[in-house]
Order: sequence, then C-alpha cells, then structure tokens
Amino acid sequence: MITNELAIAGPLTFQQFHQLAKDGFKAILNLRSLDTYLLINEQQHVTSLGLHYINIPIDCLTMTPETAGSVLKQIDQLPKPTLVYCNNAMLAAAMVLMHISTHQGETLPQAFQRAENMGLFQVSAEAAI
Repeated sequence: MITNELAIAGPLTFQQFHQLAKDGFKAILNLRSLDTYLLINEQQHVTSLGLHYINIPIDCLTMTPETAGSVLKQIDQLPKPTLVYCNNAMLAAAMVLMHISTHQGETLPQAFQRAENMGLFQVSAEAAI
C-alpha cells in the first residue's frame, strides 16, 4: 500500500486477485495492454470477485500529461482501496505519485514533470518481457 486508498503492483495471478478481494480492495486499475481474450478473461475473473475493474492500456514511450490525466480521473472515480497495476510497476507508481501530488495542490504538469524527473516513465527490463 502506498496510502490507505492506493496500492501498486506488477503483473498479478488470479490467486492474487482473490487475496486482494479478501484483503478488502474494491477496485483494480489495469494499465497493461492485453490481447482481447486475456483482457476479457481477466476482467470476468476480477468482477466475479466483486471488484470494479478498469483497463486503460498505457506505456512509457507514449506517456503524456493528457494520458496521465485520463488515468488520474479513473483513479478518482474508482471505489477505494484501489490497486493500480502494470507490467512496469514503476509506471503504476508514477500514476499513484501523480494522484497524490495533484491532491496535495500540484498541477498535473508539475506532477508529471516530477514523475518524469524521477525516471518513472523509463522502460524497465521487467516491462519488456
């Protein structure tokens, strides 16, 4: 958990989704790009556990403040606690950091620049797998 409302993770198994539901999570925000079959399968599984599920596929190479803004709007709308996850956990961390920063008074461009300066939009070796 990063805060009482938000957590981040890398790729998850179906068993881990079960544990998240048991732990009281209310929503999953998937930032990964999945083929249609895998996405539908994962979404059905997660919603069968009573969790909200949103998929917004993003990647480090095309990250913009506008893209980040659309993700942050979804984070605001989802019930908490919410797990934000991606193949690249640094990207999930960037989204949560920007969410926290903007709620503490930073503008989106300032929060985006902070995450960029921290190297959170760099492609990691684990995300390339």
